[in-house]
Amino acid sequence: MPGIAVLLSSTLVRADEPSLSLPKVIEYSLQNNGELKALREEKGIRDAGKVRAGLLPNPTLDLEAGTGALTGSSNENSLALGLSQEFFLAGKRDKRLSIAERELEIYRWQLIDRERLLRDEVKTAFYDAVLAKERLALTDRSIALNRQLLDVTKERLAAGDIPELEMNLVKVELARSEGSRIEVAKAMLQSQARLWTLMGLPAGSQAAIEGKLEAGAPATKSLVDLKQLAHGNRPDIKALEAEKGRGDADVILAEAERTPNLTAGLVFRRDTTAMEIGGVEGKDTAYTIGVKLSMPIPVFDRNQAGVQEARAKRSSTESRLAAATRNVERDVETAYTSVLNAEKVLSLYKSNIIPQLEENLKLTQESYRLGEVGILSVIQEQKKFFEVSDGYLTALHARQLALVKLESAVATDINGGVQ
Repeated sequence: MPGIAVLLSSTLVRADEPSLSLPKVIEYSLQNNGELKALREEKGIRDAGKVRAGLLPNPTLDLEAGTGALTGSSNENSLALGLSQEFFLAGKRDKRLSIAERELEIYRWQLIDRERLLRDEVKTAFYDAVLAKERLALTDRSIALNRQLLDVTKERLAAGDIPELEMNLVKVELARSEGSRIEVAKAMLQSQARLWTLMGLPAGSQAAIEGKLEAGAPATKSLVDLKQLAHGNRPDIKALEAEKGRGDADVILAEAERTPNLTAGLVFRRDTTAMEIGGVEGKDTAYTIGVKLSMPIPVFDRNQAGVQEARAKRSSTESRLAAATRNVERDVETAYTSVLNAEKVLSLYKSNIIPQLEENLKLTQESYRLGEVGILSVIQEQKKFFEVSDGYLTALHARQLALVKLESAVATDINGGVQ
């Protein structure tokens, strides 16, 4: 991680430093994303809960003093000093520690699941930024081609081959392409800002990204295999399973709470009494030490409400776990279908459309140079070229995002490794 930070800080300062690839962007985001860092800090809350569950109640100190001064017996008084301690019965302390352990386990899986979702968001924002960058390059090429076409029209106009209207049409197309570049550049800044926010970059900082949209290798795993991976790897499912385990522990503790706790105490008492014999008043002081045991009698409240509440919460968790398991399968099916559809669209572009684009554009431009076609044919062909090229970029982007969603649904990198 220090190497990533050094690379990033260098990139922010000097433009000639290497750009950040997707793996480095993800790694930096996992370390610096604000929401994720806040969630990591919550571990202290769970640790405190575990400490609290293992603590015994504090002992109670009782002090009692009495005097007979108000009743006319000023020489009579009493003093009692007691120390009592409550003791858990039925293993309640161990059962509370078990619940605290379950809470920690739930938290760990929730943290892993948030990291999974952050990877999804970061990858999506990264490819959005890459798409915007490649669209900007495409508009730059559009501007360059329109400028080349404008030079050709100027030459042909000077030679008297074309009317001035054709050159004006090209000027309009050049202005339109320059206007489009402004909009694309704005969209690129917005997508980059979204990525910087997810990465947790300081305000005012920026970083260059390194990547491009590629068709990539097709998905090779079957839908059945992907579903099995999802069931074994999805941290949200594991968090619900841990929550179900905590529900069982809650029921066990609630049933143990039917047994009241025992309070044992030690009492030291001093009593001073006065008596008069034959006109002579005397005092007598007695010291006693006693043991005190107390326990509520479970006649009316045997923690029926607590047991009912714990069982209801456990049933709710079981229902949510069953629903989440079904939803995971549906997520995998939807993402898998999206990947297959995106690959079909890309296949059409690569096999039937893209190979002819460049050739058709060059032939039309050369034909116009030779005076075989009009300017409108060139303009239309250039528009078609850039529309189709933009559609191809969109298809590449859609396939990449579909793959990201599939990896997130399975909680596994398609190329290997659990997220």
